[in-house]
Amino acid sequence: MLKREIEEKLKEWKRNSDKKCLIISGARQVGKTYIVEKFAKENYENFIEINFVENPTAKKIFEGDLDINSILANMSLYVQSHLVPNKTLIFFDEIQVCPNARTALKFFAIDKRFDVIASGSLLGINYEQVSSYPTGYVEFLEMNPLSFTEFLWANGVEERVISIIKECYETKSGVNEAMNFKLLEYFKQYIVVGGMPNVVNTFINNHNYEEVLNLQKNILIDYKNDIAKYAVSTEKVKAKACFESIPAQLAKENKKFMYSTFDKNGKSQKYLGSVNWLIDAGIVNICNNVSTLDLPLVAYKEEDYFKLYMADTGLLISMLDDGTNAQIMEGNLGIYKGAIFENIIAQILHSNGNKLYFYNRNNTLEIDFVLSKNAKVIPIEVKSNNSKAKSLSTILKINPNLQGIKLIYGNVGQVGNMLTLPLYMAMFL
Repeated sequence: MLKREIEEKLKEWKRNSDKKCLIISGARQVGKTYIVEKFAKENYENFIEINFVENPTAKKIFEGDLDINSILANMSLYVQSHLVPNKTLIFFDEIQVCPNARTALKFFAIDKRFDVIASGSLLGINYEQVSSYPTGYVEFLEMNPLSFTEFLWANGVEERVISIIKECYETKSGVNEAMNFKLLEYFKQYIVVGGMPNVVNTFINNHNYEEVLNLQKNILIDYKNDIAKYAVSTEKVKAKACFESIPAQLAKENKKFMYSTFDKNGKSQKYLGSVNWLIDAGIVNICNNVSTLDLPLVAYKEEDYFKLYMADTGLLISMLDDGTNAQIMEGNLGIYKGAIFENIIAQILHSNGNKLYFYNRNNTLEIDFVLSKNAKVIPIEVKSNNSKAKSLSTILKINPNLQGIKLIYGNVGQVGNMLTLPLYMAMFL
């Protein structure tokens, strides 16, 4: 049974006496349904679950009048169960296929007799179908693949160990060498296995990388099927082309996402809708260039100058050449020119709630990631070893007031205003 960080957020939501309906978004197979069912079992006397994909006739509950009493009457007939006020959690799964149910969240929020959670794998791409969006009556939680912290929990690493690592991060102290070595080994496993719950469970149970790879490839098939099924007809082929180009784009160290990689006449106007489809489906994370290293970063974001990273690095590994997983585990960390390590850091930073930015100036200076923290700009370079971070060193000389971070396959250290951290400490950024 995997422990997830979102469980504490769900408990906080339940404790709020003036709560709104909760929408949990996230890509297919990140564990949304499982975690809601677990939360309901542990915290409610009654639980009503309606999955609109598995039970399409349930959409009839929301036909006709959408006043709350009509909805509850229809629902009690459909589920053949008594709805107990203040003791029942109602869960609408795959709500994206029932726009009227999403509209009705407003009336549940006003009524307040029942706690309501809604979820779906493709919520972001179906918002236009909602006739009256319940703005102001819902709150959102995004669920991502397992974080590195959650991966450590799954492997039986105690909270005490994670606290020691965090203290080293906060005090800029070196981690015990034996502990650091073991954590870097876990980090390599995390890169290869990724954070899809079913994949992680399988790995924890048998440590069979071939079985892990097969599961990952099946998830990729599901993603492609989603594109074929749910993308509008004009976007199907284009979204699939964008998706399948990501490994090659990263391996070539493109300074930005290049439509010409798969279409010599490709233009932003033609493909931007397809890129947004992949982002809204939770399949990829976008990282925009900023024109200057200044706050607020969003003010300097360049919309048409971006990179795309796979939301789960394990899935990226499964899209690469056979044997890539073995090379990573054997210590061949420089393959694909560091793109794999960029992807895993993008995944971790995104799961921590960061907006992803990078900095490229005239193709001469490039900083892998740029964060805003404590009203300061933090430039970050990612290295698969402990080689020099030339661009970061140059930037820090030009801007001596900046504090830069170099993430390496190594230990903690600091020279001037450049802090070196082991890759896994991205979990604290």
